[in-house]
Amino acid sequence: MRLLSDTIEEFIKTLLEDDEASAKPAIEVRRNELAEHFQCAPSQINYVLATRFTPEHGYVIESRRGGGGYIRIIRIATEGEESLLKNLYEGIGTSLSGHDALRIIETLKTHGVVDENEAKLMAAALNPMAVPLPLGMKDAVCAGTMRSMLIELAKRNKK
Repeated sequence: MRLLSDTIEEFIKTLLEDDEASAKPAIEVRRNELAEHFQCAPSQINYVLATRFTPEHGYVIESRRGGGGYIRIIRIATEGEESLLKNLYEGIGTSLSGHDALRIIETLKTHGVVDENEAKLMAAALNPMAVPLPLGMKDAVCAGTMRSMLIELAKRNKK
């Protein structure tokens, strides 16, 4: 049985693909209209957007609240590995959870920047259990390590 979150995600991605075919860079949706369409609470739409349409997954979300409010979903242009690596690098702050690191690695794998073995090595190095530090410090180390990995991947592509 499919989860409602999966169905909502697939629906939004289909809208994006349809719009990309018509050369539009983004789609605009209304949270309440989506919630009504899927017969769910608007918070379910928020959950899908917050967890599945992040910079790590290759998306940027803009929203405007109020009566005429909307949610704009923009697929980050990944015209090449260099662009993808730059966007991912810029999206990393001073801390990065293990879960978010795995999402970045999955994005890299999906776009063919790393292969399966490289992805496994990256995941092992970024695993929160790999470093015996307090959680907040682990997230800071993870962010720095991921940024270093992205820089090395960018260098590799320049050769």
